[in-house]
Amino acid sequence: MLLLLFVALAAAGALVLVCAGSPWWWFAAGPLLALTALGIWDLVQRRHSVLRNYPLLGHLRFLLEALRPELQQYFVERNFDGRPYDRDVRSIVYERAKGVEAEEPFGTERDVYGDGYEFLEPSMRPVDVPDEPPVVRVGGPDCTQPYDMALLNVSAMSFGALSSNAILALNKGAAMGGFAHDTGEGGLTEYHLRSGGDLIWEIGTGYFGCRTSDGDFDAHEFADKASLPEVKCVSLKLSQGAKPGIGGVLPAAKVNAEIAEARDVPQGKTVTSPPYHRVFSTPRELVLFVARMRELSGGKPTGFKLCLGSRRQFLAVCKAMVAEGVTPDFIVVDGAEGGTGAAPLEFADHLGAPLTEGLITVHNALVGTGLRDRIRIGASGKVATGADIVKRLLQGADYTNAARAMMFAVGCLQAQRCHTNTCPVGVTTQDPRRVRALDVADKSQRVHRYQRATVRSASQLMAAMGVRDPRDLGPHMLLRRTDPTTVRSYAELYEWLAPGALLSEPPASWDADWSAADPDSFGARPHRMPAG
Repeated sequence: MLLLLFVALAAAGALVLVCAGSPWWWFAAGPLLALTALGIWDLVQRRHSVLRNYPLLGHLRFLLEALRPELQQYFVERNFDGRPYDRDVRSIVYERAKGVEAEEPFGTERDVYGDGYEFLEPSMRPVDVPDEPPVVRVGGPDCTQPYDMALLNVSAMSFGALSSNAILALNKGAAMGGFAHDTGEGGLTEYHLRSGGDLIWEIGTGYFGCRTSDGDFDAHEFADKASLPEVKCVSLKLSQGAKPGIGGVLPAAKVNAEIAEARDVPQGKTVTSPPYHRVFSTPRELVLFVARMRELSGGKPTGFKLCLGSRRQFLAVCKAMVAEGVTPDFIVVDGAEGGTGAAPLEFADHLGAPLTEGLITVHNALVGTGLRDRIRIGASGKVATGADIVKRLLQGADYTNAARAMMFAVGCLQAQRCHTNTCPVGVTTQDPRRVRALDVADKSQRVHRYQRATVRSASQLMAAMGVRDPRDLGPHMLLRRTDPTTVRSYAELYEWLAPGALLSEPPASWDADWSAADPDSFGARPHRMPAG
């Protein structure tokens, strides 16, 4: 209140001087009068108690709150404790994208004796780093057009969530480096196709790009687009790490002509993606629909993506695969720590399995049902460095995907404004002025360099561990400190099933879920009470 009184008196004094014949005082009187009017408005408005009690001064609170993320990121947080990605990880992505050697002097800043610290096991007899990066052949017995997948690929990000220039840069980078680019569920667009990069076409619950007028799956349109030479694989999205179990709403204001065409929806009308698929309702129907997609695509590798929830439900899908003799060519496990999509805080913080638990569960379930050799597993969730790749491979994955790290490579600053259409570097916005700032020629080179250097780093780590082939990695090679005096390997920390164990004699820890899993229902089989 005193501040308002002071400003009002100063404004009055400046007006007196203006009236005395000194017009230059308007430069002081104008702003002071504006501040006085703002202070009076603060007093009479009823929305903000802070402003009513502290007119003018209360606005500093809102200003500091708005600046807090930037102040925290640039001046407060240490190199290794930022979230979602710390400065060390962001720096290594930026340096590799720019072609700079990502090396640090004077040792690690990590607390290697702190609980939860993880480290890889080096070999006393390292091997040479291979000249060519490893690839993974994706394609089961029913696939006629297998695909060689890189160890690191671009994870699912749709046009609409990302700008046209960001999509162009990612795809051109993928074309340069020979790795795959997942389209996300927002449809197959000209920006995905223009540069000729290898595509994984993702189909979500909205069936965007292959949907009928009432939102159902359009088999004919799907077959036409899946036959394009750029489309190497087809993926059915069941759920994603950022918001498992929830659909999406694209407001009418964002549905411009380009997005409407890509998604097969009316322009200027709100589009809703349901949380579930219309084309199947049971595990058996899911498996058979994946087989149908593979047939419609001409035999290209076909799979699905999920953020794991119920172990029993996934086992029901495995039972359906065994019963039908049909398997997907790949399964992508998305960790709950993902991703690029904006989500309610409760979903982001509390729903879905983190990648480690999800990945190990899916790997074990496929091993236990004798299906692991037919299905490749992709891992997606905070993969950014070569060490991340190696960790996920020895936890059960065959290859990895990255979304936010690829965004860093095209210039993302982790401003966390992805859902506001005000991305300062043109990555997650449809504002033409902001999109223009992202130079496709430069950023595509950065994507290529980042992916190449990171896979090279993973190859160097494996060579230091005495491993030439990623398939020779095992959970005993990753160790975790569980308390100040105890270190245990992942082989000890987690249970690892023997091939076919669930089909013969399920371990006690899996028996209840295996018995309850029903290939004809995502609900549990009813428990029968013992007779008598």
